[in-house]
Amino acid sequence: MTSNKYDVIVIGGGLSGLTAAKLLVESNLNPLVLEARDRVGGRTFTVQNKHCKYVDLGGAYVGPTQNRIFRIAKEMGVETYKVNEKENLVHYVKGKSHPFKGPFPPMWNPIALMDYNNLWRKMDEMGREIPQEAPWRAPHAEEWDKMTMKDLFDKLCWTRVSRQFANLFVNVNVTSEPHEVSALWFLWYVKQCGGTMRIFSTTNGGQERKFLGGSGQISDRLMNLLGDRVKLEKPVCHIDQSGDGVVVETLDHEKYEAKYVIVATAPALNLKIHFNPPLPPLRNQLIHRVPTGSVIKCMVYYRENFWRKKGYCGSMVIEEEEAPIGLTLDDTKPDGSVPAIMGFILARKARRLAGLTKEERKKRICEIYSRVLGSEEALYPVHYEEKNWCEEEYSGGCYTAYFPPGILTQFGKVLREPVGKLYFAGTETATEWSGYMEGAVQAGERAAREILHAMGKISKSEIWKPEPKSVDVPALPFKTTFWERNMPSVPGFLKFIGLSTVLTAATAAGLMACKRGLLVRS
Repeated sequence: MTSNKYDVIVIGGGLSGLTAAKLLVESNLNPLVLEARDRVGGRTFTVQNKHCKYVDLGGAYVGPTQNRIFRIAKEMGVETYKVNEKENLVHYVKGKSHPFKGPFPPMWNPIALMDYNNLWRKMDEMGREIPQEAPWRAPHAEEWDKMTMKDLFDKLCWTRVSRQFANLFVNVNVTSEPHEVSALWFLWYVKQCGGTMRIFSTTNGGQERKFLGGSGQISDRLMNLLGDRVKLEKPVCHIDQSGDGVVVETLDHEKYEAKYVIVATAPALNLKIHFNPPLPPLRNQLIHRVPTGSVIKCMVYYRENFWRKKGYCGSMVIEEEEAPIGLTLDDTKPDGSVPAIMGFILARKARRLAGLTKEERKKRICEIYSRVLGSEEALYPVHYEEKNWCEEEYSGGCYTAYFPPGILTQFGKVLREPVGKLYFAGTETATEWSGYMEGAVQAGERAAREILHAMGKISKSEIWKPEPKSVDVPALPFKTTFWERNMPSVPGFLKFIGLSTVLTAATAAGLMACKRGLLVRS
């Protein structure tokens, strides 16, 4: 048994924990990072091999307004490149492929278009009511938290096509089903990512860029910077803060002591740790109630970029229940080498297909790509990589934890609340781009500054430090047309048509009455 003393122990060697430790070192403190896995990076995971050079099997995408992760990457010497979106995207629905440009597939049916446009507009309007730092304080918090997103879609959507795409929108963004997530939580989630356009877009949105060489490099370089302050294969099983300091014990019975601890993991992973004294009631119940989404990330590699030759960029939005993949993006290297398509098996489909073999999943994916892209070449990949995040013991799933109905209003306020000398990080505790790498960095640095404030090193006003805008990746505003802003909803249109019919009938009756001398003209 060993005994080691530090200023702060950070539990979790993902981006959140590592950036917290980096800030503590820069503040002349001595932190220790304990990571359960044999690698750092958490839900980011870059693999290198001869077939694909490098591949991000976990978190990969970054975009405008994600200024903290760009700052950290720049400090670590990691550059970005833009995901290809030069050619047409493809929307596959009812067995047919429809090329399009822009973040969302177009709707040609005028009733469906009104419904579709109203859905995005209404979600953004509702989001504007929700405080980013405290969604449980929203004016309609109780009402919206009792609803699922399915309930909300049932209220807002009048057409099958808009409801079907709305379901996919939830699947893609939070790897969960509309009936599983609180409407309050999901509306907050979209709002804190910048709205429906920002979160779903590739160009000027959350999926605009990737890191050259893979996102995992950032964590690897942070670990190198921290040196022997990072210890791998050290799952924490016990935290005791009954004495003057905090004693942390790992599964191999090593003990470490510190003045403070940052827990930088997904909330549900706190269930693997025994606490003395026990966690307060709301914190203890919170960690039993926030599951993580389900996703299998799949990369199919080909001899050549046949989709670009057909005028497609590699982005596909696939609406078919039997199709394994819901969304794809081009994963070819920026120099044009190693042609590949990345696809997500999402939510219910990830759970349904988890029992298949890797080879069976690859076959089904290639078959749907062949149909969507209209190409036999899609059936003959040269390599395949996948990562099923549902089986990850120290993640519990991906991309992020979600809040079922009723949880956010009752337990949300304790999400970031310290417990004695314990402080909480992890992307779930962020108020900007929670669920993304950006949120992980914001949360880690915020938790570190909370400790610096507790030690009297900074003022309370410095805890939530605003981040300067990235010079390298500027964020452009999304422009909406007059019709997008003013187009009626389906019920609004029907009401107008009904009123017009009544007015027309009344006018006709009036003219007839005048003609017959029943009314006197003025």
